[in-house]
Amino acid sequence: MGVTYEADFTPFIDGLDHPECVTVGPDGYIYAGGEAGQVYKVTLDGAVEQVGTTGGFALGVCVDGDLNAYVCDIKRFAVIRVAPDGTESVYADGIPGRHMVNPNYPVFDTAGNLYVSDSGGWKTDDGCIWVIRPGGACEVLRTDVNAFPNGLALSADGRWLYAIESLGFRVVRVAVSDGTSSGPVEKVLDTPDRHLPDGLAFDADGGLYIACYTPDVIYRLAPDGSLDTVASDWESVVLSCPTNVAFAGPDRRTLVAASLGRWHLAKAEVAVAGMPLNYPHLPRVTR
Repeated sequence: MGVTYEADFTPFIDGLDHPECVTVGPDGYIYAGGEAGQVYKVTLDGAVEQVGTTGGFALGVCVDGDLNAYVCDIKRFAVIRVAPDGTESVYADGIPGRHMVNPNYPVFDTAGNLYVSDSGGWKTDDGCIWVIRPGGACEVLRTDVNAFPNGLALSADGRWLYAIESLGFRVVRVAVSDGTSSGPVEKVLDTPDRHLPDGLAFDADGGLYIACYTPDVIYRLAPDGSLDTVASDWESVVLSCPTNVAFAGPDRRTLVAASLGRWHLAKAEVAVAGMPLNYPHLPRVTR
């Protein structure tokens, strides 16, 4: 373990419907989802707008270069595309003979390939990772990341896809290249005391932030392998099941945490800026 330092998280928006995920779009807005499928657009000064709904239960969210939101929906068993005008459509839901079971978190590479974790059943070790090509063609990428795969993050060079296996209590990575993957699964970290990890995000120095569903703690894994506690909340008030984190603000130095156990987003200033996300421009697909 490394040093422990407590980031000063403060709620800045309330009244959301148990937000599980948080991300930042190319427009600078923060995007989050709700448990009735809501897709929210939020500013750091506390303004909120609901831009649409999937009609299901929104988990992970990412945004493309045209401000379409791609939402993992566990009630509709699909990745739903929500346009800026609120129009929704199924972007992908699996392949013949294998439907998505529990789509959880999406992340884009620079070419527009969308990697999606599918957690599968609880304690059944039948999860997988999908890749959705630009346009919506879907393939199974890996079946050996299966212990409830959850949060995903790409390395800065795009060569490694990092994934949480929540019920393996670990972070792993696999080599990727333009929507393909080969080689073994490499373990990156076992979480301390079997803490249940959920979300991932990289900073610009290669530090990997790990948000834990339980207990209420956020870690940072440094490139040298030391593990620091960024913040913890034993009262579960400000950080309450902090499932995902994202870097916001013009300098990406504001760390935003979603709290599935409550109704707010919280923010804290951090020393290292977040790594930029990918915002590809994709063809319009209607299904």
